[in-house]
Amino acid sequence: MRTSVGLTLLVATLLPVNLLAQERKRMSQTEIITSIVEATQPLKFPRGDRLPLRASRLESLGTSDDAQAEKLLRRLNERGLAVNSRWNPGRREQSLAEALRVARLQKKLGLDIGIDANACMHTFCNGDVRTFHVAADGTKFYDDSFSPRRKMGCPFALEFRRAAIKEQFEYFLRAYQREGLDVDFIYLDWEIDGPLEWNGAWEHSKRCRVCRQNIPKIDDFTEFQKALRLIRCDLQREVFADTVKAYFPHALIGNYGVYPHDGWRYWYDYYEQFVEGAPFKADQRAKYRQWFHEFPLTGFTFAMPVVYTWYPTFGWYDFANSDYRWFYNMLLVATNACRHTSAETPIIPFVHWHTTAPPKEPDPNVKQLSEQKYQELLWHMFLRGTDGLIMWCPAEETAQEMRLVQEVYAAALEFKQFLDQGVPIAFEVPRQPGPVVSGLRLGNRVLVRRTDFDDTPGPVELKIEGRTLKVPRAEGRCQILELPGG
Repeated sequence: MRTSVGLTLLVATLLPVNLLAQERKRMSQTEIITSIVEATQPLKFPRGDRLPLRASRLESLGTSDDAQAEKLLRRLNERGLAVNSRWNPGRREQSLAEALRVARLQKKLGLDIGIDANACMHTFCNGDVRTFHVAADGTKFYDDSFSPRRKMGCPFALEFRRAAIKEQFEYFLRAYQREGLDVDFIYLDWEIDGPLEWNGAWEHSKRCRVCRQNIPKIDDFTEFQKALRLIRCDLQREVFADTVKAYFPHALIGNYGVYPHDGWRYWYDYYEQFVEGAPFKADQRAKYRQWFHEFPLTGFTFAMPVVYTWYPTFGWYDFANSDYRWFYNMLLVATNACRHTSAETPIIPFVHWHTTAPPKEPDPNVKQLSEQKYQELLWHMFLRGTDGLIMWCPAEETAQEMRLVQEVYAAALEFKQFLDQGVPIAFEVPRQPGPVVSGLRLGNRVLVRRTDFDDTPGPVELKIEGRTLKVPRAEGRCQILELPGG
């Protein structure tokens, strides 16, 4: 999947020497969980019904001992952390048994039951020749521009795969329903599969007689994108979202990278390349791509933007402040979701701090985002309407990554009333390094945070319903200000 720059020497302050030695041998899941517990502290303020933190490495407990598993669940919950179980149709009996065991313990402890169902969604493009494109002379061909291991085919040839994929979900859903276990949270990381419009997909579809028959204006990228995304949305809705809702109507359901937005995407995944001829919005060297409004058509019940330090991002901008190169883009992504998602729809972004998906020999001039500014970013995300977080990282980065996220999450709970009931007051992302302000308004009180990327000494003025709020500089802390004229 995604790769990341290795650990800095800071890890030595977080993990004992014996754990570092074990990581060289490959950390066990129990060791990973233990490292998370040791790197984080119990919450000082009650979480109430705020969404817990989740993580790619908090998926299974790594122990078959129920007493030990229950102890780990309790200790994680004390820190605001939740465990997901993985459903794997390739090991259906084994993965179901383990998932049910964890779910029973979660129910016993009154905890949310979370699921990583990604394996159930794979694969539509399974290498079956029936999924391939069809040339004018009838020969079959496929697209491997996304991955040499994935034979991507014709978006109009996947219909017969729906029933098999749906059954992969239903096998697990039926078992949970039989046991009286809820599914509270369920998500996918569904990426290189099904219809995708980037890389070589457009050129392959232009050569396919089936695609040309079904997309009359195929030479127009906007029409091509719309046609593929409509199919992709329908696949996600029918086999995943609607299927889950039929068993558990109140589940939070989502997929990596699917969220409401302004019509543009400000980031590229590790497998994506810009397609010449596609509409884009320029910002210095960045090309923000036109994106289809897919979220309303999927049936998903939470938004899942991806706020990562993608390696190429650093080179898009000319900011002398290296931290702002990362912060600017990541806040654009987060704000895009926060600004366009209804208050009734939870926003649970994927986040990652270590530089993401670097080449084998990264440019030494690409500087990693500082811990301090990463945590400031997380604060601004919460103060713009983010409800929860899910953190992805490789095993060896887990303790450090989780510490950074959990520290902010735990501290933000001091302002739980604002987080639960406040209305965002600011969505600006300054185009040059300077003061960045975010806040939540509750009546005439405003919880604000100001992060400075220059030496501006004076207050920042915000207009709120005709009134002026002056936000003074306050390094590394939130402020509760009164809105004048109330």
